[in-house]
Amino acid sequence: MSTSTPPPAADSADPASILDHGVEHEQVVFAQDPASGLRAIIAIHSTALGPALGGTRFYPYATTADAVRDVLALSRGMTYKAAVAGLDLGGGKAVIIGDPTALKGEALLRAYGRFVESLGGRYVTACDVGTFSEDMDLIGRESSHVTGRTVANGGAGDSSVLTAYGVFRGLQASAEHLWGDTDPADVLAGRRVGVAGVGKVGRHLVGHLLEAGAEVIVTDVSERAVARVRDEHPSVRVVASTAELVAAPLDVYAPCALGGALTADVIEVLQARIVCGAANNQLAHPGVDKLVDEAGLVYAPDFVVNAGGLIQVADQLVGFDFERARARAATIYETTRTVLERAASDAVPTAVAADRMAEQRIREVGRLRGIWLG
Repeated sequence: MSTSTPPPAADSADPASILDHGVEHEQVVFAQDPASGLRAIIAIHSTALGPALGGTRFYPYATTADAVRDVLALSRGMTYKAAVAGLDLGGGKAVIIGDPTALKGEALLRAYGRFVESLGGRYVTACDVGTFSEDMDLIGRESSHVTGRTVANGGAGDSSVLTAYGVFRGLQASAEHLWGDTDPADVLAGRRVGVAGVGKVGRHLVGHLLEAGAEVIVTDVSERAVARVRDEHPSVRVVASTAELVAAPLDVYAPCALGGALTADVIEVLQARIVCGAANNQLAHPGVDKLVDEAGLVYAPDFVVNAGGLIQVADQLVGFDFERARARAATIYETTRTVLERAASDAVPTAVAADRMAEQRIREVGRLRGIWLG
């Protein structure tokens, strides 16, 4: 296992050249374990507020370059997510390259655990796309810097539960901001919400929306995920694709799959007035935030509303209490309102307002932390 130089790239792109665009990161390390098939990257964006906490994504990236780009963007988002959520944590993320259904096993996960442990606590890992609490249990046999383990092993369990709850609270705040209803319990009643991606988080979000009286339309590339949601909630309507969903007459669009959901083309056809979902890095490229603003959309920045899962696994670090974590995740409602109000008062896109809030806390608290620890 190596944490000093990248493994040979399996594609023509040079990961080192991609890192030129990630100079704000504190550390980016690569690992491989030929015996188990492990190829992984951990990106530590910032430890200004505390250890970098972020999930491990297990995904069959087409190229190493794609994996590097993703881990750089995701780790940066975790820094901002933790800062806005008021947590004493920095931002990091990891990716394991490959198909989890073919490669995942005890040997690989334990090799990855040794990799995490080699960073000495600068990075704390948890679940993400392609990894689950049971995987954290195995990783935890080699490293103490793991959270999101199963409840049976003293962990916080599935973090998608509070991720979905936080998104729902952010959606309530966005709806109240736009439509002016004063009772969050009723603000979504009768509204049509389109959920793209009904995996771990999206499925839970659908349940919250239906309980709130919303009409829900879903789509997912996984037939199994769609079937599970329909079995649980027969009233849900299913459409064939995200393209069909975004063009439908919606009040709210909730992207809950992978990133890059908001492109210029999507914004042009989107009929929804609110965009609020669980997916990370929803803005496809710089400048999309301005297009969102010009289109009159109320965009709840993803790292603000999807912080519930981070709150859940962070709580495990101090002895997990679900009700305490849920109460903290509920404050995403107030945080979202603050972001929307600040964006309006400063005449900037909501993404800019949220970034400013995060950066202010990183500067102020990070500076004081540096004085005390220095």
